[in-house]
Amino acid sequence: MRRIRIIPVLTLQNEKLVKTIRFKNPTYIGDPINAVKIFNEKEVDEIVILDITATKEKREPNYSKIEEIASEAFMPFAYGGGISTLAQIEKLFKLGIEKVVLNSVLETNMNLVTEATKIFGSQSIVASIDVKKNLFGKNQAYKISGTTKVDIPLLDFVKQLEQAGVGEFFINSIDKDGTYTGYDLALINKISSHVNAPIVACGGACAIESFLLAIQNGASAAAAGSMFVYTGATRGILINYPKQEDLVSKIYQLI
Repeated sequence: MRRIRIIPVLTLQNEKLVKTIRFKNPTYIGDPINAVKIFNEKEVDEIVILDITATKEKREPNYSKIEEIASEAFMPFAYGGGISTLAQIEKLFKLGIEKVVLNSVLETNMNLVTEATKIFGSQSIVASIDVKKNLFGKNQAYKISGTTKVDIPLLDFVKQLEQAGVGEFFINSIDKDGTYTGYDLALINKISSHVNAPIVACGGACAIESFLLAIQNGASAAAAGSMFVYTGATRGILINYPKQEDLVSKIYQLI
């Protein structure tokens, strides 16, 4: 049975909280620690924090910042960015991370997934796949913050990763990122029907109804960035999260 979750996604650049549109033009939002403290008060299900420049800059995770965030987070906390070795994964878990989110390393070192799931358990290893449509409308997986194509067909890629032991997929639509145009429901449906592991849908959420649609199309969780850090048509900065009673009446009771 799926455990339905609604998850804020915070993206970091140089230790600062930023938000992108279609993975471009990061806009400064504020201090991630303050955001985490507010999400604590809102009783969020869990949180995902992604360092969007670590791999591009060929550096390891910022362990001191991650430790600081983990010490403030009262909810389950997943981290991704700059992870490429078992030693790094082990260090992150020791800092208090519940899940590691792997992306760019997935294509080049799938053995890392296999070894990590054997040591730490599949439930703690998340495969993050960034997806963009090509000129012909076909879905293509990308890595390194959406800058480099993965040379494996998307559905073959997710199936290989599931066979390697991945416990969860974080599917992020590059085309939908920050657009408020709703999730790519066809993408969610296609991937969820191709693998048995739970799917976290991300990219395009514009209202609480978006979450319900994602879940009805096969996602186990719905994640969002802009919707939880902005408010209104002018995108004023406001860390927010739906009231628990609204989640119950508009999502959980309808599943």
